[in-house]
Formats: sequence, C-alpha cells, structure tokens
Amino acid sequence: MARIVYGLSGEGSGHSSRSQQMARHLVAQGHEVKLASYDRGYRNLKEEFDILEIEGLSIANENNKVSKSKTLATNLGKLSAGLKTFRRLKKSLFEEFQPDVVITDFEPMTAYLAYTNDLPLITIDNQHRMRYMQYDGPTHLNTDRRLTKGVIRAMVPRPDVSLVITFYEAPATNRRTLFFPPILRDEVLAIQPTEGDHILVYLSFGFDDFIEQLKQFPNETFRVYGYDREAQDGNLHYRPFSKEGFMNDLASSKAVMATAGFTLMSEALWLKKPMLALPMAGQFEQQLNGHCLEQMGLGKNASEPTREAVGDFLYRLPEYRAALAQHKARDNTAILNKLDELLADDCALAREFHANRKAYAAPEVG
Repeated sequence: MARIVYGLSGEGSGHSSRSQQMARHLVAQGHEVKLASYDRGYRNLKEEFDILEIEGLSIANENNKVSKSKTLATNLGKLSAGLKTFRRLKKSLFEEFQPDVVITDFEPMTAYLAYTNDLPLITIDNQHRMRYMQYDGPTHLNTDRRLTKGVIRAMVPRPDVSLVITFYEAPATNRRTLFFPPILRDEVLAIQPTEGDHILVYLSFGFDDFIEQLKQFPNETFRVYGYDREAQDGNLHYRPFSKEGFMNDLASSKAVMATAGFTLMSEALWLKKPMLALPMAGQFEQQLNGHCLEQMGLGKNASEPTREAVGDFLYRLPEYRAALAQHKARDNTAILNKLDELLADDCALAREFHANRKAYAAPEVG
C-alpha cells in the first residue's frame, strides 16, 4: 500500500467534496493518506481525516464579480504566513512522512513539493480541462482563456498524469490527460430525484436585484439558499444553511438557478434538473461551464441575470428535460478504478508516467 499526500484547494466547497470521496476510497483500499488544505477544505474534512492546515490562495468577489485588486491584496497579505506553512508542510508531510506519490486538487504547495522531491504527481480536478482539453469556448473570452491556462500552469506546473473531471466531451491535448465524469458525493448518488413544484435558487449577496425580479413570476415558488436565513417574501422562501435540507430541495426541485460552479452544475445534471446558470463576471471557468451547459441543450446560460432570461428559461423547461433524459450521467466508478490502477504494485503506473513525463513521453493508457 502507498503513502499518499493529498493537497486540495480550500476555495469553495467543490474541491473538498470530491477530495472527500477520493480520500475515503484510498483509505478503504488500505493506503496511508495525509491531507493538506485551508479554509473550507480544512474545515470540511478535519473531523474525518489526518489533515494539515496550510495557507492558500483565495478569490475575492464583489457584487457577483471577481475583484482583481482585492484578490491581489488578500493573497499578498498571506505571503509571510504562506512561507511558514510551506516549511511546515515540507517537514511534516514530505521529510517525515516520506510519501510515495502526491495527489493535488489544484493546491500548489503540494504540487511544487512533489516536483522538488522527484515524486509522481497526480492531479484530480476540473481545472485542468481548461489546460489540456481542446474545447470550443466563447471567442470573446479568448483573452481570459489564455490567462486562465497560464494561471493553471503556474499553480501546477508539471503534473505527471491528470485525471480531469468534466460533464462535456472534447479531445485531450496529450496522453497524460484522462477524462472522467464529475465526482459525485455519496449523498447525491444515493438520493432518488423527484419533480416537485419549486425551483431551487442558490445565490448570495450581489444578486439581490435578480432575486427581487423573481417575484414577477407569481406562479412559481422559489426556495432560496445562500442568505442563511429563514423567511418568506411572497413566492420567495428563504432557507437557512442545511446540507440535508439543501440536498432534499435540490432532489425534489423542478429546476435550479445558481452561479455556474462546476460541482452544483454536475449534481443538477446527475439529478436531471434543468439549470439557469448565472456565471460570475471575471470567472472564466464559470463562464465556460455556462456556455457548455447551453451548447449541450441542458440549461440556459444567462450572462446577464435579467427577467427576460428567467422567462425564456421557464418557457424552455420541457425542452431541457427532454435533453436531460438523453444525457448519460455516470457515477465515480471509472475514476476510482483508474486511481487504483495508478497506485497498484507500488505505484508502478504512476511512476511510469512520472519517468515518461520527465522524458517528454507518456505510456499508452486504456
């Protein structure tokens, strides 16, 4: 069995939810796993796993837009603490633990330490589709596309093999990149979806005007998460934070309205829920997610959160449901099997990818 360092971004909850699934599987297979994360990643997983709290990068948002100045200021303020964290991480999880392989879900410190310690590095995330996938994106976002690719390269410069999760298909740019369906939580896989009368809305501050416009659709009931309060305002039913309540409302909804984050979009597709995607301005990944969702006919991409966008989405719900009925969503089996294959026989295949990446080649894969 292998000794594994697993680093994960703490930004949002998507990284921790899929890393939880993968780490549970690794532990069940008998591997010794030590995690490293920050913010939500650390908080969400600290009760279940051996996890080291580190410093990490974060994105600052303002009025549903990425604030570049605040993002820069926030992360510059973490430099001193980040250097201390790096030294602690290096000593505890690399010099003392002596891992056989490193896995990262878009966490740069563990990725860089894998490189400097000449260890196999496996990435498991959705970010690398924007680096290693030949996708058709919106042409007006080509500059953002190039910048995003550069950021991903800086965060994880030399992965040996990338297990990339995606809900849309396109060719890979190299043989070190393998595509898989989104990693879904156990709760999502277990629940049986039904079609109720309400629409799940998951938004927060910055969308006040949009949510107010939903009152103009009095025949619809909206269950609103993201404001963490319990109240009713006409056809708006505000819900406090609750994992169980949110999952039940998602599974029984007739549709979903939310920002275009990868995790919730993937869960909505698995549960066959049409989605109105509201991408955050300046967040290329969300804009790409919304674009691909609409291209596949599974929902609407609303770059502008307007009343007209809501009306068009509601009118086309039957069309989206028909497309979702034909959409083949799959569980986590394929990516778990590939991870087992990489780690089998003293990480033989992972080591082969590592050796071949250094020689600018890659082994044939199934």
